[in-house]
Amino acid sequence: MAEVLFPKILVPVDFSPCSEEAFRVALSLARLNQSEVLLLHVIDTKSLQTLNHLGLALPSEEAKQKKRLSHQARLNARRLLDSDAAKGLSVRRLLAEGAPFVEIARTARAEKVNLVVIGSYGGQAGHVEKIFFGSTAEKVVRTAGCPVLCVPMPPKMPPQRRTAAKSEAAR
Repeated sequence: MAEVLFPKILVPVDFSPCSEEAFRVALSLARLNQSEVLLLHVIDTKSLQTLNHLGLALPSEEAKQKKRLSHQARLNARRLLDSDAAKGLSVRRLLAEGAPFVEIARTARAEKVNLVVIGSYGGQAGHVEKIFFGSTAEKVVRTAGCPVLCVPMPPKMPPQRRTAAKSEAAR
């Protein structure tokens, strides 16, 4: 019997369309390789601190904000885990707090993953930040310690997949 190429695949998601496409690709790879998938969402605490410093959120509310974000992440992760594409696969949900690229790289090393599948960009960073600091995906490529597959934005969905996606979202 052939050795499994990627026994453990990490897929970090921020629930943007690009990261959800990365999740779909990771599931396809997992099905082909009989891999375990780790679905990771990182609550970006630096963004929370920035909102607090700008006066857009109260520092005293930070614990409630984290709890609310954690709850929302669990709901979004459950939606992905309940999708037809995830049926029959071993998928474990992880939640972390901190700088996304740091937590992704830390999780990749701690969990001894063989492949990280990540969206080439998420829905959080603005254009200026990417120019000066690089994207999370780029930082993960440099720090993960294992192969990283960057998945671009999904192409326009064919009509039959668009209909399936709409009916799944309606559930």
